[in-house]
Amino acid sequence: MKNITLSAQEDLIERGRQVARDRRTTLNHLFRDWLAGLDGADLRAAEHEAIMESTSGKVKVGRKFSREEMNER
Repeated sequence: MKNITLSAQEDLIERGRQVARDRRTTLNHLFRDWLAGLDGADLRAAEHEAIMESTSGKVKVGRKFSREEMNER
């Protein structure tokens, strides 16, 4: 595991420490969790983009369904 040095405003660091205390963890652990979540967010964004592309042109916005179509099972 590598170490890094970060800098931030003192009040932000103290708020972060308070959140860590409230959650019964450390600021370091909160930061590691935040870093781990970054790639997950990128992955979800890529999956969303792929879904949007695959459905492009297949859905008509504003199309009205008949009563029968709405009740099909």
